[in-house]
Order: sequence, then structure tokens, then C-alpha cells
Amino acid sequence: MNASLKPPVNAQPLNRTDPAQTHRRALWHLLWGFALLALCATALFTRASLFSLIGLFVAALPALAVFGLPTLAPPRTPWPQPVPPAPLWTVILWGLCPVIALGLTGGLNGPLAALAFAPVAGGLALRTAGSERSLVYGLGAALLGLFIGALAHPLLPQASTSPFLSNLLGILVLVFAVVAALNTRSTGPVVPLAMARMESALSDQPGLTLVLSPNGKALAAYGAAPPAIDVDGLFSETDSEGGLIEAVHPPDRPTVRAALSRAQAGQPVQVRFTPRAALDRRVLLVVRRMQGDSRRIAALMLDATLQHARESELDAARSEAEAQAQARARFIAHLSHELRTPLNAVLGFSDMMKHQLFGPLSDRYLGYAASIHTAGSHLLDVIGNVLDVSRIDADRYELDCEDTDARDLADAALALVRVQAEEKSIDLSAELPDHALDVNVDRRAVKQILVNLLGNAVKFTPANGKVTLSAARDADTLVMKISDNGVGIAPQDLARLGRPFEQAGDARQKAQGTGLGLSLARSLAELHGGTLTLESQIGEGTTATLRLPAL
Repeated sequence: MNASLKPPVNAQPLNRTDPAQTHRRALWHLLWGFALLALCATALFTRASLFSLIGLFVAALPALAVFGLPTLAPPRTPWPQPVPPAPLWTVILWGLCPVIALGLTGGLNGPLAALAFAPVAGGLALRTAGSERSLVYGLGAALLGLFIGALAHPLLPQASTSPFLSNLLGILVLVFAVVAALNTRSTGPVVPLAMARMESALSDQPGLTLVLSPNGKALAAYGAAPPAIDVDGLFSETDSEGGLIEAVHPPDRPTVRAALSRAQAGQPVQVRFTPRAALDRRVLLVVRRMQGDSRRIAALMLDATLQHARESELDAARSEAEAQAQARARFIAHLSHELRTPLNAVLGFSDMMKHQLFGPLSDRYLGYAASIHTAGSHLLDVIGNVLDVSRIDADRYELDCEDTDARDLADAALALVRVQAEEKSIDLSAELPDHALDVNVDRRAVKQILVNLLGNAVKFTPANGKVTLSAARDADTLVMKISDNGVGIAPQDLARLGRPFEQAGDARQKAQGTGLGLSLARSLAELHGGTLTLESQIGEGTTATLRLPAL
């Protein structure tokens, strides 16, 4: 069903004709030729003149027009094609041959006077729906033949007249004219070609294109409807609401009504609803107001069942992953608590033994106590890092931001790493400006970032090396860099670093850490809306650049 659409100006016409019409037209021409040739044979028995026989033969020549007609099926194409008009030479043949036959047989007073109307029959046979050119030419040729015949009658030779031949020819012309008129009658409305092609493209699309009234009644429909959508029902209207609303599952109707209202206001809207006829399916509806017509809404309806199923699977998988992440975070938090309690006792007792608070110890036991304290401190840091990483992954790490001077955070981080640097005779220095570097950050988190970066720099810098911490302001960004002249990082390892438990270097270097420090530092920087990048070359050192939003 189609709505009444306004045709484009000066559009080429297209008539929906019968595909077999061209075949019948060719057959009509062949029968015309055979009929006149048969009439020639009949004329021999009526002792007609030689000029009458020649005239009938000439009148049969328009049957050759069959060779100029497109009798074969047109090529397959997705677009409707206009019916091609008959070639001009066929029209001329129909107008010229009957006039010549009349001239040979005495004009309107001769035995072949009925041929004066033959151009009209030929014009009817050659016309195409939407184009009356051949019929107009045929009528003109008939009138011209009658006029010339009347003027030239005294000059033409008198031919013997046979009433039987004349009557039979008249009946023959009349019958062929009627058959030609019936064969070329229109079998459909004449529409603009551009509109017909547009309708064909819309009808062949996989979705359903609709023209709707504001209440949801369909005015036109093209294409394939999604399953469970009754196209005929969309054209109905009950209780001041159109069939589209009736096709929607009741809980989804307010959403569809709101979408139509927003589309009427000029906003393009997409909604998904459940069809009333199949609750296990989903339909995507895209609506917008038609340009130039505020009373109509253009809509596209697509089957969204598969997409809905996939989204449901993704939602279920995401929920399961979140549940697993929360369970893992709870497990790690519980495990870290269980480990911290005995570990604090180990650190406390080893520290007491290291300082010989309850009596002297031998040098060997003092070394054991120091090793126990060092290993316990390292284990406590690892547990803390694991707990922080799990909290960040579970989106449970909350920042406690406050205004502070970034130079104070840098001094505090340097103080925590300086003992480790002095043990390796590493020159640990800072390049800080004289003016304050005010930032709004979580002091503990930023200090942990700097400690992790400085600790890595000291850890992977050989003895007598150099590690430098610099800080400066670049527009609205605080830039802090930790540079060293250590072993460096290979290019293929730089892409991996920053993920939990990823490490670079050989086995000896990997044994010095867990791969959590850099990952935690990058995650904390991103929580602040900043970035952490690494630049390194093997044998020349590494530079870590921390960028944080400044006040």
C-alpha cells in the first residue's frame, strides 16, 4: 500500500504495463501482414485489378515493423524501466504505405478505400502507455491521406470496384484497430520513473519502511516486515491510536508513544520494543519527522532479536565477571588481612632482635634478624600493592584529594628511597623550582607513585649511578620526571610494562621485583586523570614522566 506522494516536477513517466504486451504487438503485425496477403489471394478469385493486388501488397509492408519492436524480454535489473517507444521508421511505414496503396487504386473511390484508416490502426498498435506519439502520427497520416485523396481523385486512374473486397478489407481494418486498442491499454497507473525506482528500492530492502501519522497509523509501507509484525494491521486505527501502537506489547507502548511524540517535535529517535504477537522477539524502531511535512513521520523497522540476544549474553557475562572480580577482591582483602597480622609480629620481633633490645646476639643472628626484617618488609609491600591493585580493578579505590605542594610529596618520596640509594652509592637528587607547585591530589597515592618509580630507578641502576627527580608546571599540568642512567628497557618490553605482574629484563632483574609497582603507579595516575609514560634505551637509562592536572 502506498501513500499519495507528490511526483517530482518534469519526471519521466513509467507505466506498469503487461510484460507480454510486446509479444502480442509483434504477433499483431505478423497477422496483419498475413491477413493482407491472404486478401491478395482472395482478390485473384474476384478478378481484381493488378493495381489492387499491388496496393494490398504495399499495405502489408508495415508488418515488417515487427523487426523493429523489442520482442525479447528486457534485461534483469532491480530498477523499473520505462517502456521504450516504437522506432520512428515503423511509424512512418504505417503512415506512408496505406497512402501509396490508395494512390494506386483510385483513392477514396477505389476498392481499397478502407486503407485510409489503416494508419490509425497502426498508431494504436505502436503506442506505448504514457506515450501517444504513434497514435497522433497515425491520425495525422489518416487525415492527410483523406485530404490528398480528395484533391487527387480526378488525377488517379479508375480501378474496378469489388464490393466483396472493399467490405472484407473494411472489416479487417476495423478488427485489427480494435485488437490493437485492447492490446495497448494501460494496466497500471502512470507514475514518475524516479518515484517508481524509489518504491522498488524500498520494497526490496530487508527492513520495513513506514510513513506514519502522529498517532502511529501507517500511511505507506515498503520492504520486508520483521517477524511477528502484521503489516496490514499497521494500517488500522482504533481508539484514536494507530495500528503500530496495537502491535506493541503493552508495557512497551509508553516508550513507543514517547518516541512518536519526540519525532513529531523534530528529534530523531531509536527505540526497541517487544511485539505483542511474539514476546520472545525484539524490534528496533527508528523514527523521525518527514522533511516538509510536519504531519507525517518516517519510520524504519528492523528485527533486533539477534542483537538483543547477544546483548543479553554480554550483560550476563559482564555480571558474572563483576561478581568474580568482587569475589576475588574480597578474597585478596581477607588474605592480606590474614597475612598482615602474623607478618607484623615477624617484623616487630625481628626489629627487636636487630636492635638487641633484650640482650646481645652474635653477628650471625644479627644478620639473620636483619634478613628476616628486610624480607618481611618486602613481603608487606607486596601485599599492600596486591591489595591496592585489586581495589582499583574492583573500582573500590577512593581518592582523598586535597590541596598540597608537589615539592613536599617529592621530598617525602626521596626520603623513603634515600637509604636504598646510599647502600648502592647512587646519586639521588632533585630538581625542584623555588615557587610552590600547588596540586589537588591524594597525597598518599601520589607519594606511592613517586616511591614506586624512584624505587624501580634505584633498583635497576648499577652502583655509582645517578637518579634524578624533577618537577615543573606546563600550563595546567604538573609534570614530574624520574630519570636514571641504569640498564634501560628493551622496546619490546615497554609495550608490556604497566600491566600487573609484567616484568622486563633477564631472570636476575625479574627476581628483584613482582611487576606490581609500575602497574599500580600507572593506575593511580589514571585515577587522578593523569598519565604515566616511559622512555628508555638499553644501556642508557629510563625516564618515567608523570603528568597530573594542576590547580
